[in-house]
Amino acid sequence: MELQRKSRTVQPAGPLDGGYGWFIVLSTFLVFGLTFGVIKSFGVFFVEIQHYFATTATASSWITSISVATVHFGGFGYALTWTPTVTMLGWYFEKRRPVANALASTGECILTFILTPSFQFMVDQYSWRGAMLILGALQLNLCLCGALLRPLNRLVPPKELEEKEHELELLSQPHIDSRSSNNRSDSKKSDALKVKIIRYVDYTLIANARFMVYSMFGVFAALGFFAPSLFLVPYARSQGVEEYQAAALMSISAVLDLLGRVLFGWVANLRLVKTVHQLIVTVILLGIVLLLGPLATTFTQLALFSAGYGLVFGATVAIHITVLAEVVGVERLGSALGFFMLIRSSGGLLGPPLAGIFIDKMSDYGTGFLMAGVALLVSALFLLVLQQMNKKGTGKGKDVNLENGKGHEDLKHRNFNFRKS
Repeated sequence: MELQRKSRTVQPAGPLDGGYGWFIVLSTFLVFGLTFGVIKSFGVFFVEIQHYFATTATASSWITSISVATVHFGGFGYALTWTPTVTMLGWYFEKRRPVANALASTGECILTFILTPSFQFMVDQYSWRGAMLILGALQLNLCLCGALLRPLNRLVPPKELEEKEHELELLSQPHIDSRSSNNRSDSKKSDALKVKIIRYVDYTLIANARFMVYSMFGVFAALGFFAPSLFLVPYARSQGVEEYQAAALMSISAVLDLLGRVLFGWVANLRLVKTVHQLIVTVILLGIVLLLGPLATTFTQLALFSAGYGLVFGATVAIHITVLAEVVGVERLGSALGFFMLIRSSGGLLGPPLAGIFIDKMSDYGTGFLMAGVALLVSALFLLVLQQMNKKGTGKGKDVNLENGKGHEDLKHRNFNFRKS
C-alpha cells in the first residue's frame, strides 16, 4: 500500500495565470508578429513581384497562399514556431486565457504597422530582392522566441496517473492464472502504447463532432482571412492612391486590429456572454464589412474601410483560439491546435488564388473582398451549428460548459486532486 499512498500525493502543477507566463506571452507576441504580421504586410511585395514577372493576380497570390498553408499544415516553416508557443500559452493561463491570447496576438498588429511602410521603403531602396534578404535576417529572431519557452513542471502527466492506478488495481486482484495474466499483459502494453500516442497526437479528436464542425468553420474563415490584407494595397493602387498612402492603409488596419484584440479579448474575459456567441457576431460583422469594401474608392473611404476591417478582424482573432480550447478542453489543446491548423490549411491555401481568379476575370481587385466576405458568412453558419450542438449536449446532461471551459477543468480536478491520508 506504500506505492499506492505515494502515487496519491502527486499533484500536477496547474496554469499559473502570471509569473513566467508573461514571458510566454512575450514570446508568442513576437512569433505572431514575425509570422502572420509578415504575411499581412506582404501586399507591398505582391505589387512589385506581379509587375516584375508580368504575371496575373492568381499566379502571384500563390506565393502568399502557399506560405499560409505551410503555417497551418503543422511541422513546416512557421508552424514549428507558432504552434508550440500558442499551445504553451494555453497551459500557462486559465482564468486570464482570453486576455493572454489577445495580448499575444497583438504582435501581429504591431509588427504589421511597423513592417508595411518599412517594406515599402526597403523595396524602394534595395528592390524587392534586397528587401527579402533583410526580411530573412529579421526572421532569425524567432530563435530567441524559442529560447524563452519553458515547459510547466508537471510531475506526472494525468494519463500516467490513470495508468498507474490501473496497474495497482491489477496487482491487488488475487487468483489470476498465467493465461489470463499473459492476456492482461499484452492488453496493458497495447493500452500503454495508445496512451503514449494520444498524449502527443490525440487522433481521437477526429471523432469529436464539435471539433470537426469548428474545424470546418476554420476552413471557410481561412478562405476570407488572408485575401483582404493581400489585395488591399493593390486595390488602393488601382484606385489611384499613391504607394505610401496605400501602404499606410495596412498600418491603419493594424492599429484598429490591435484595439480590437485587446478590447474584445478583455470583454471575453469578463464572461458576460458565451465566447462562441461573441465569435459568431464578430465573424458576421467581418463578412459584412468585406462585402462593403468595393464601395470605397478614395483614400478617405479606404482608410475608413481599413479601420472597420481591422477592428472587427482583431475582435475575431482575439477569441477564436479561446473557443477552440473550450470545445476540446485545455488538456487536449496541443493536439487540437495541430489538427485544426492542418484542416484549416486548405482554406489558407485556396483563399488568395480563388480571390485572384475573380480578380483576373473581372479585372477588379475589389472582387477579392467580395469572395472573402461570402466565405466568412458561410463560416458563421458552422458556428451556429456548433452552438446548436452545445445546446443539445447541455440538454442531455453532458458535462459541457463551453462558455467558460469549466467542464474539462472540473473533470481534471476531480480525477487528480489527490491528498495524502
